[in-house]
Amino acid sequence: MEPIEIGLWVSGFLLATVLLGMRVAFAAGLAGLVGLIWIFWAKFGYDPARFIKALTIAVKTAGQVPHSKVSSQALSLIPTFILIGYLAYYAGLTKALFEAAKRWLAWVPGGLAVSTVFATAGFAAVSGASVATSAVFARIAIPEMLAIGYDKRFAAGVVAAGGTLASLIPPSAILVIYAIIVEQDVGKLLLAGFIPGAFSALVYALLIIGMAVTIKGFGPPVRGFTWRERLVSLPPALPILFVVATIILFVYNPFGGAAWGTPTEGGAIGAFVVFLMALFRGMRWAQLKDALLETAKLSVMIFTIIWGVLVYVRFLGFAELPAAFSDWITSLTLSPMLILVCILLAYAVLGMFMDAIGMLLLTLPVVYPAVMALNGGEYVSAAESTFGMSGPMCAIWFGILVVKMAEFCLITPPIGLNCFVVAGVRDDLTVQDVFKGVTPFFIADGITIALLVAFPAIVLWLPSLA
Repeated sequence: MEPIEIGLWVSGFLLATVLLGMRVAFAAGLAGLVGLIWIFWAKFGYDPARFIKALTIAVKTAGQVPHSKVSSQALSLIPTFILIGYLAYYAGLTKALFEAAKRWLAWVPGGLAVSTVFATAGFAAVSGASVATSAVFARIAIPEMLAIGYDKRFAAGVVAAGGTLASLIPPSAILVIYAIIVEQDVGKLLLAGFIPGAFSALVYALLIIGMAVTIKGFGPPVRGFTWRERLVSLPPALPILFVVATIILFVYNPFGGAAWGTPTEGGAIGAFVVFLMALFRGMRWAQLKDALLETAKLSVMIFTIIWGVLVYVRFLGFAELPAAFSDWITSLTLSPMLILVCILLAYAVLGMFMDAIGMLLLTLPVVYPAVMALNGGEYVSAAESTFGMSGPMCAIWFGILVVKMAEFCLITPPIGLNCFVVAGVRDDLTVQDVFKGVTPFFIADGITIALLVAFPAIVLWLPSLA
């Protein structure tokens, strides 16, 4: 049996185990190990006497992957970004941010929901975890929306959808993972996420306002805040802007010249700044302990998925499946843009059955080379490319698109993780309630993705300046 055939059989086995309920990390690790054993044994002609040798080589190959890949300095960004979010919560920055957004924006139709969206976007700028964002605002924003008459399902949907913004707005753990897998510049990818993230928040807000205007009794505005009350609400929320500026200045020097540091250093300094703020605001040892434990739990979960999937990725390299898929994609007579749209739609379907991080880690080793081949190659110039952008810029553009699809998958049934988190925080909500509440946001995400595909400059303008 040829290596490509082995690759297809093992990939089918992986998909079946995931659909049967096995965790992605363990399913990918098992599939990768089985595939490596099969590949090496096939090279020995399926000689029974050489099975142990094939097994030994496969185990050694798989065993080298976790350390060689996960020891990358760039991955240290993930726990620091997650820690920033949890420390910000325990420092009371999230509540201050929501209060400021409410006082400035709640007067518009659907104002409290709009305030929640922009508050989650602001919190996303100091938290790299969508799950943490959804959990925090389920406690803060939903009670206030229910108090003035919002439907509980829609209130939950606003929080679940708003939480997805943390996937795109830096610091973003998923963007870092994408950069590691495809070996692209982490700093430029983080910069590229700002405008699309803010744009997504704006589309959400316009959707809510449109619903409030057209549906009677939907999302009553909240008025009565004086200008003094609005101005007083700003100083407690400013520390978040300071943390964002600190991280960005290390990634991109707006005064020209080289960046002042690496994204890893920016993440570490950002975490330290938030830690000092939390201490200043009276954070106790119990709260610090909770923040550290939650950070450790989420980081270990992400790293475990990375370890397992990278074993599978190593197997794919031996099976030559990515190259074969790229050749097949480029041989199609369809328009390259149509093929790209089909790939994004496939992500939407796949996201119904897999978590966002696992989905990207499993598919990117195969899909990314194919997309780069569609554009004309990884090092093609903008003048010679299919999509009108150089290879590195195409990698950034595609990265933002797939991360936006990962955001979309965080609220799609039956696996939408953010919906489960919101339902878990609120005893008065079921998962079905939250899934019904996020339904309007599917339309908003569809519009956002279409505009990002049609107008790549939305994504590429900021990283092009770096």
